[in-house]
Amino acid sequence: MKKLLLVLVTACLLSCNSKKKEEATQTPSEIMDVESTDSILGKVVVYEGLLPCANCEGIKTILKIYQGDGTIESHKFELTSIYKGKSEKKFLEKGNYNTERGLGNDPDGTIYVLNFEGPNAAQTYYGYYSASPDKVFLLNDKREKIKSKLDYSLTLNE
Repeated sequence: MKKLLLVLVTACLLSCNSKKKEEATQTPSEIMDVESTDSILGKVVVYEGLLPCANCEGIKTILKIYQGDGTIESHKFELTSIYKGKSEKKFLEKGNYNTERGLGNDPDGTIYVLNFEGPNAAQTYYGYYSASPDKVFLLNDKREKIKSKLDYSLTLNE
């Protein structure tokens, strides 16, 4: 009897899972809700672009920032990288992020600290200026915009 009850409960739980839906929006303040099969990831902002690459045509990069329920524990990200002109293999990194205020001379800018709970070497930084939240920049390990003639930015997917 217990086995039958366990099978019925498991079947019910599995049938309740929903497919993942993702929608990008125009600005981070107009974010859509996203559901995952295993948890509600909350609102998502999607940035895309082609970052410079030393030995390939460029790195197609997609950064998804999930807001969750607003708590730090629910802040999730997905970072997809595809090295164009190379193997075209997709590299996917998932983890937690935190935000910090201030980017350069802009005290209202925002920095996303990807893998904030890990060692500094494992962290990646992206930031945007308050006047243009539709463009996020890959930052160096000092949380500064990379000084280069090359374009290290991703644009909000509209």
